[in-house]
Amino acid sequence: MIIKQVDIDYQSIANCWIIVDEKSGEAAVVDPGAFDERTNTEELIASLGCKVKYILLTHGHFDHTLGVYGIREKYGAKVVINDEDAMMLADTALSLAQDNNVSHLQRPVKVDVRVKDGDILCLGDTEIKVIHTPGHTRGSVCYVIESEKTILSGDTLFCMTVGRTDFPGGSTQELENSLRKLLALEGNYRILPGHNRETTLDSERVRNFFIRRM
Repeated sequence: MIIKQVDIDYQSIANCWIIVDEKSGEAAVVDPGAFDERTNTEELIASLGCKVKYILLTHGHFDHTLGVYGIREKYGAKVVINDEDAMMLADTALSLAQDNNVSHLQRPVKVDVRVKDGDILCLGDTEIKVIHTPGHTRGSVCYVIESEKTILSGDTLFCMTVGRTDFPGGSTQELENSLRKLLALEGNYRILPGHNRETTLDSERVRNFFIRRM
C-alpha cells in the first residue's frame, strides 16, 4: 500500500492523506479540507495514477470536509462518514464553517456510505476497518489498515495530545472510552492524525499526558 500526505499551504486545513492499494490502483482520499490551489491533491493523484474510490471522513468538521464536493465531482468517489456526523456535510453551523467565516466555501454533498463500528471497506484486497470513536464529535471514527499497522485517527488522537471535546457533540468521557478502544489494539501502529505530525501508538501509550492520566 502507498500512503501519501497531501501538501497543504494553509494552516487551518487538517491533514489529508491519500491511500492506494498498489495491486488494484484503487485509492481513498482521507479528510480533504480543501481541493484547490492551497493543496497538491490533484497533482498527487495524477502522479500516483490511481482511481479514487472513496472519500473517507473521520468526522464532519469543515476543516476536514471542504474539499469533498470538488473531489466527488471530479473523480466520482463515494463519500463515507458515520451517520452521526452526516448532517454536517449539508449544515454550515454543525460543521463549524459558519463560526469560522467559511460558510461560502461549503457546498452540500450526498453521503454514499454511512459507516458504523466494525464495518470493513476495501481498496482492492486491502481491508480498512472502521472504529467508531466518539468524543470529539458524536460520529468520529478511526480507519484502521491492519495489514499496514496504520490508524488514520482524525481528531481523536494526536501526537502527545487528543482531540477537543468542547465543541457541540463532544464528550470527554466518550473520548476516553474511544481511546481505550485504540489502546486495546495489540502491538504498535503508525498513527496518521488529523492535525500535527504523525506518531505511533506505542509512543502515545507512554508519552501522551491525557492517556497517562486516564
